[in-house]
Amino acid sequence: MLDFSSFRALTFDCYGTLINWEAGILGCLRPLLDAHGQNCSDDQILELYAQIESEQESGEYIPYRCVLENVVRGFGRHFGFTPTAAQVSSLPESLPGWQPFPDTVAGLRALKSRYQLAIISNTDDDLFAATAKLLEVPFDYVVTAQQAGSYKPSHRNFELALERIGRPKREVLHVAQSLYHDIGPARELGLANVWIRRGKHAARATRPGTAQADLGLPDIASLAKFARGGR
Repeated sequence: MLDFSSFRALTFDCYGTLINWEAGILGCLRPLLDAHGQNCSDDQILELYAQIESEQESGEYIPYRCVLENVVRGFGRHFGFTPTAAQVSSLPESLPGWQPFPDTVAGLRALKSRYQLAIISNTDDDLFAATAKLLEVPFDYVVTAQQAGSYKPSHRNFELALERIGRPKREVLHVAQSLYHDIGPARELGLANVWIRRGKHAARATRPGTAQADLGLPDIASLAKFARGGR
């Protein structure tokens, strides 16, 4: 069991952990596929998204906006159609409207009263700035892939966050939904971690991971309850 009284800072993944990114992805890609006569299940869309996004993030760094545009192009290649310019840009343009999970804002507010809060997110500065308005709670530190010049699961993103926070690793807890992008590298770096298991499928829009989390919880509301018990 984690000792929440020992932590001074909580670092969060954003999309999938705080923001319902699977709903956002499906809300954009399903109409696109329907327009091209492709009838796919949610699982098929999200699993293909995870595959293409991971491929785009594994090479030389490109902005996340470009990653999302290439995801749309990748869907076109997979299903044999050519998306229009408007369709290519539709996925990154939709991201600022992706909504927080119902428990996110209240949970963050409760945690903010006890800890410093930080974001470590695979996104661009301007895209997260739009999302931050929806989260409502100000973060003490924000580290994006754009700032790090790399994408999680690269250790660089976490190391940059730790450098800015300026606290020993033992005082930092990482909170995330993706075993592949977050829990795995957090464990490799010696960071305590909490896996947020969103929904019965956990994470369909990320590559599968095998890392063992220190603690698994269903949502941020549950995290806030644990924190109250530990301080």
